Amino acid sequence: MRYLEEILEQNNVKPTAMRLLVLHFLLNKKAAASLTNIEDYFDNSDRTTLYRTVKTFEKKGIVHKIDDGTGVTKYALCEENCSCEIETDLHLHFHCAKCNETVCLTDYKIPQINLPKGYVAKNVNLVVKGTCDKCSEH
Repeated sequence: MRYLEEILEQNNVKPTAMRLLVLHFLLNKKAAASLTNIEDYFDNSDRTTLYRTVKTFEKKGIVHKIDDGTGVTKYALCEENCSCEIETDLHLHFHCAKCNETVCLTDYKIPQINLPKGYVAKNVNLVVKGTCDKCSEH
């Protein structure tokens, strides 16, 4: 549990019981999680507390938001030393059409994109859609 506290403290987040539980859940989840996934897992917890926890994690750079085209925002843990900057921290996301999971492919970086003069990027999201390794084995 001390490891989880250290992660939160390194990101200037007070380690409350709920924050530790949500962080533990996300660390053990291989795929990105929607707010509904988190709410379902913590079914006796207050929705507002869970929402605020995830938003705090996002604001502090512990998780990043993924728009995988399903209409449901998902959240995944950031890599160590990630600052979620367009210039340095962009990686691919993969959405499986069979199991409906979205995963970060952090070893596959998105190359820097040069925009025309006057354009300013606020967010970049590249999602590859297909069949994941687990589903393609069947």
